[in-house]
Amino acid sequence: MEATDSAAAKGLLERAAARYRTDGEAAFGPFSRAGEFQTDELYVYVVGFDGVMKASGGPSITLVGRNISELKDPEGKAFIREMLEGAKANGSGTVRYRWLNRQHAKAEQKIVHYQAVGDSVVAVGYYVPHASAEQAKAMLWRAVHEIKQDEQAALRTFNDLNGGFVQDDLYVFVIGTDDMQVYAHGAQPRQLRKKVGDLRDPGGKPFIQEMMRLSKARDVAEVDYLWRNPVTQKNLKKTSYVKRVGRYLVGVGAYTKE
Repeated sequence: MEATDSAAAKGLLERAAARYRTDGEAAFGPFSRAGEFQTDELYVYVVGFDGVMKASGGPSITLVGRNISELKDPEGKAFIREMLEGAKANGSGTVRYRWLNRQHAKAEQKIVHYQAVGDSVVAVGYYVPHASAEQAKAMLWRAVHEIKQDEQAALRTFNDLNGGFVQDDLYVFVIGTDDMQVYAHGAQPRQLRKKVGDLRDPGGKPFIQEMMRLSKARDVAEVDYLWRNPVTQKNLKKTSYVKRVGRYLVGVGAYTKE
């Protein structure tokens, strides 16, 4: 769960900040090598208020000694500047941005907790590749609005990687309610035009049929099933939220974290 990851990151941050207060720059060595300040997923980095990276236990070690105050994520967010300004104003905080997750070889959402210590900011972050149920529902309602405005334009947008409806493991799928044909699938374009009425998950569940059945009686139906996560490439439990819009069933699902 994200709450567990957040607690682990905050715990490591507290230990790192305490060490830095005690040892000063002598703490940079332990921060930058395998040991007490690194786990499989978490590491510490330190940035001076002047924007210069001082230490890192992760891939950003290549930035040590460089001014990164204007460093931007793939979406153009100057997250280091936001972190430095937040630390100066409040002493601590959280910043969200997108960064390369080498485990999955793609940019994913990252949440970083930070604390000001002397003339520097100590930070620990974690990746959140799994979208939440709230994010899935929000994308569903955006998709419903788009398809009501212009069906064909919406379908093209849903299938476009740069259309704003494909992010991490979150995407839109659209199935015809009469012909059971796929009209949009942000994660698997090879599914387009396929008839999926008899499709079953790895456990044998006819989840498309259940979506069609439940969506007749509910404004937004929820269906649980197993499906391959496009980020991790593993079969995971997924809850999809689906709504009928004219002759289409529009859906967006959220995966359960491993």
